[in-house]
Amino acid sequence: MRTLINATLIAAVLASPLAWAQDGSPTGLWKTIDDSSGKPSALIRITENHGELTGKIEKLFRTPDEDQNPKCQLCTDARKDQPIVGMTIVSGLKKTGDEYTGGEILDPKNGKVYKSKLTVRDGGKKVEVRGFIGMPMFGRSQVWLRQE
Repeated sequence: MRTLINATLIAAVLASPLAWAQDGSPTGLWKTIDDSSGKPSALIRITENHGELTGKIEKLFRTPDEDQNPKCQLCTDARKDQPIVGMTIVSGLKKTGDEYTGGEILDPKNGKVYKSKLTVRDGGKKVEVRGFIGMPMFGRSQVWLRQE
């Protein structure tokens, strides 16, 4: 009986992250893929506070010849010349139906801030993040992959 209880507890603990990932929540760690190279570019941690999503860069995937701790030299707001690792690049997204809308996303490569929306895909295994100017049809999307 004790073995059965222990096995049930272990199964519940191991299954809980999977169940959490399948609930469609965008919170967690996400790997971004560079549009031009197709290689991983960063890890973004999305958290929720009072119904609002925020995303911070936790890690950059850089080649040995690149600056390992780059700063956002092209940013024009308070993030100018700040380290990109640890920087908040997604903010203000709130759940609206099946999407998260009303937020902003920073592209640290060009320093520009765009309106954004986020949609959870594949049962929480992916998110589609769209940055745009004006209307969503005038922008581009990236698919980020869940890491945990």
